[in-house]
Amino acid sequence: MTQAPRFPPLLRGVRARSDEDPFEKACAMAAVGCHGGTLVHSVMADRLRAALVFAPEVALRDAMAMLPVCGLGFQNALGALAPPEVAVQLTWEGRILVNGGQCGGMTAAAPACSPDAVPDWLVVGLEVALMQTGTDPGLSPETTALNDEGCAGVVPVYLLESWARHTLVWINRWSEEGNQSLHEQWAGLLTAVGEPVACRGLNGTFLGVDEAFGMLLKDGPNTHLVPLTDLLEVKA
Repeated sequence: MTQAPRFPPLLRGVRARSDEDPFEKACAMAAVGCHGGTLVHSVMADRLRAALVFAPEVALRDAMAMLPVCGLGFQNALGALAPPEVAVQLTWEGRILVNGGQCGGMTAAAPACSPDAVPDWLVVGLEVALMQTGTDPGLSPETTALNDEGCAGVVPVYLLESWARHTLVWINRWSEEGNQSLHEQWAGLLTAVGEPVACRGLNGTFLGVDEAFGMLLKDGPNTHLVPLTDLLEVKA
């Protein structure tokens, strides 16, 4: 049996059953009023999944900073445990890249509300491939797993614990300093900046992100802003 992870005092761990999706379980728990700081998790042989419940005190458009917070928390966590030659990057949409291959991703959900309203809750989910199963890695070079990238020695439970700690550090920094430090660190990890991309039905050159982490997409003479709230899964 996988050992129980240890989390900082402000977080409450809840183990998901093997047949449960931690992200969906966290959303269901949030909808009935669980406490912010609840961290639902599942560590299996081939993947690590977790979801963190937030109780925002700011408008949804500002609370979406928790998606970059959790992404940066994971990059810091894996960076601390993996060999130094392992490169961890992020995409604006929430994907996690390890040595250039997609190794997992982040998702966010909230109840339906205006971006200017304070949501009842917000959940950010994490999923990371530990090993590829049933597929020849050579047949899908765009995807990868930690074990294929020199991270076989990274203990999944320790990675989960480290993600929780580093994410909490960035939550505190964001609360005290605002977006600036988070913006600088997260933007520096994003891929495809300066390259042509397609996003939410738009095509153009990814110029970078604005002060609220929205994507700036240049299409000829026009520059479009795609807010992070466009990435939300809206739950009833």
